[in-house]
Amino acid sequence: MMKIAAISDIHGNLAALEAVLADIKRHAPDLIVNLGDSLSGPLFPAECADFLLSLDIPTIKGNHERQLLTLPIDEMGESDRYAMSCLEMHHLRWIEHTPTTLLIDREIQLVHGTPESDLGYFLETVEHQAVRKANPLEVHDRADGVSVPLILCGHTHIPRSVSLADGRLVVNPGSVGLPAYENDRPFPHKMQTGSPHARYALVKKRNGSWSAELNSVIYNWENAAKLAESRGRADWAKALRTGLV
Repeated sequence: MMKIAAISDIHGNLAALEAVLADIKRHAPDLIVNLGDSLSGPLFPAECADFLLSLDIPTIKGNHERQLLTLPIDEMGESDRYAMSCLEMHHLRWIEHTPTTLLIDREIQLVHGTPESDLGYFLETVEHQAVRKANPLEVHDRADGVSVPLILCGHTHIPRSVSLADGRLVVNPGSVGLPAYENDRPFPHKMQTGSPHARYALVKKRNGSWSAELNSVIYNWENAAKLAESRGRADWAKALRTGLV
């Protein structure tokens, strides 16, 4: 049996990352992979970067890493601006050399959003009225061109797995560090888990078939929320405490 632990969307939440990695250690996976959006937020971007550098695990860029490298400061959102104020040149060089997607052992594809876009939602669909689970045809279309049996994605912060009719498995581990957020693309919407837990996925291959276990972890989210409040981010504080926006 092969076991892979997938983490994503840490967003600089070092305490959540440490708690998740401690829980992952109990399962002794063969590999840990990181699906991006690792640093941006009002907590500990530089410390998270240093920790991830020390781990040296397969890591891809998320949309926030791309934004850190490409957007002028005055066009960045609050989370990216705070991260840029903390990160040093060696952190930015690490981000620059991190791939956008990654294929592992010709069997596992890592993407942040979808294979086509780091802003795309793989397992959810945003409509005028609300966000809903993507139907099997939508997921199949978004996986077009990716023939490997396991696709790992992030970005939406919502833990979910979908098995396609052709046997492929698409897994979003949820967010390590931020359980809820608001977005205005393509329509205003909320992504929220309804709990403050840190999330990750344990994906197992047994007898040639992949399956996913979606895990939640307790950590001191009250301390994280207080820090976010002290840095003027009441939106983050609420999300960290409740998993709601």
